[in-house]
Parts: sequence; C-alpha cells; structure tokens
Amino acid sequence: MTPTFVLIHGSNANSFSWAPLQRELALLGHRSLAVDLPGHGFAAGFPSAYQTQDAAELAVAASNLDGVGLQANVDHVIAILERAREHGPVVAVAHSRGGVTLTAVANRRPELFDRIVYASAWCCVEHTPGEYVTRPENAGSVLDQVFAVAAANPARLGAVRMNWRTADPVLLGALKESMLADGTDDEFRVFLSTLTPDESLDAGGPDDRANAATWGRIPRSYVRLTQDTSIPVELQDLFIKEADALTPDNPFDVHTLESSHAGILVHPGRFAAVLAGLA
Repeated sequence: MTPTFVLIHGSNANSFSWAPLQRELALLGHRSLAVDLPGHGFAAGFPSAYQTQDAAELAVAASNLDGVGLQANVDHVIAILERAREHGPVVAVAHSRGGVTLTAVANRRPELFDRIVYASAWCCVEHTPGEYVTRPENAGSVLDQVFAVAAANPARLGAVRMNWRTADPVLLGALKESMLADGTDDEFRVFLSTLTPDESLDAGGPDDRANAATWGRIPRSYVRLTQDTSIPVELQDLFIKEADALTPDNPFDVHTLESSHAGILVHPGRFAAVLAGLA
C-alpha cells in the first residue's frame, strides 16, 4: 500500500503552506494530509488590530495560543496519525519548528510511523532549541536581523506575536533573506500573507529531545537545504550527526536540495520527488 504523507508545518505557518507540495504529490500518485496544529489554520487568532495595523492594540490583544504548549500539538497529531494509519502506512514530514512536534510524537508513539522526514527541521538530540541557537553551527542564521517583527511582549501575551504586515522595507528585506531569498518579491509577499501572527511559547525542553529507545527505532530521512539562512546547513548537519551517533544502527537517510528555508514550499517539485522516492 502507498503511504499517506502527514505534513507538519513550522512556526506561524499552517496547512495552507503545504498546498503546492500536496498538488505535486497528488500528480505523482500520492495522498497527503496537511495538519493544522492547535491555534493555527482557521483556529488561528487574527486580532482586528492586525488587520488595521493598530500597533498599541496589537501588543495587548488576547492570543488563541496563550497557554497552549507542545503537549497540545502532540495530542492533536497523535489523534490524526491514529486515523491515518487505518488506511495504510504513514510517512510524517516536518518542516522547521514542526520537527519539535514530530520528535515529541515519535518519542511517545513510534508505532504510528513507517518513516519520519525532517525537512530543514529541528531535530533536537543533545540540546534544546534555545541551546542550539547559541551553537557555532547556527552562526550563519540571519534570524537575529528580524527581531523587529515581534509585535508584543511574549511574557505578557502568553504567546509569541509577529507583525508580518510590517511596511518597514529594511525589515521586509531581512525577512525575505531569512525565508525565501531564492524567490521573487511577489512570491515572498504571497508567502508572507499565509503566515499567522501568533505562535506558542513552548518550543520543547530537555524531555522532548530524541529518545533512542522509541524515536530511534523509526526509519528516518533528513532533507538538507543548502541555501537556508534560518536554519543554516551547518546546524542541519549537526542534527544529523548527533542523531546518527544516538542510534548508529539506524542513521538518517540524507537528501540535499539547493533551496532557501521556504523555497521547498513555494517551488516543491524537487522536494515532492524526494518524498515520492521514500514511498
């Protein structure tokens, strides 16, 4: 039986992000299911102040993700995987921060997967996300140039809030460099419009790192993106190296694409071909 590809989005994203890839997979004869994590997709909060660009109100408007942590993601994805497995094998694919959720689910319910795939995604083995950010392998990240996109105090809001509708040309240039440097300006603006303002504060902790006894027994693949300036390829390679050291008898199956962080979502043809080869 052909597998169902279950697609797990990254930070501030949603199931909409996967539509071009799902089209390509369908044309290659594969079914897929794009997940909306809790507080994302049509469940995302869009304060009226985000629409009107009232900065003062945007900084204090309540968030749908206040108090929603990684465990909510785990419970949500497990419920989806249980249903998907009724129809055959499952290959779960995570992009970016979605890798944190994928690892946490795989730690708890490894029997739900036939393969897990990280596409320039966080795969925490020896450190937490916050610790990896300070590693020398992350020195090539340009995310420190986009802090001005933050629109509220996370401690007050109970969530991370971004103003993707900023009109600051310098900030927009930095955002494009961090997400879609290999795309056109129009493609970047369209992609930016699909993002939602709020994200959970909970990016996982020490207990959410890869567990050799459970996560480590699942066949796994990593898709390296060589032009990624959000998660530099050096950091991606560190994830792979640490994971392979954790379970040397079950190493990553590694694939490499020349793409920016979001390039595989906007122009997914080569990515779809890689996934089809894993089916």
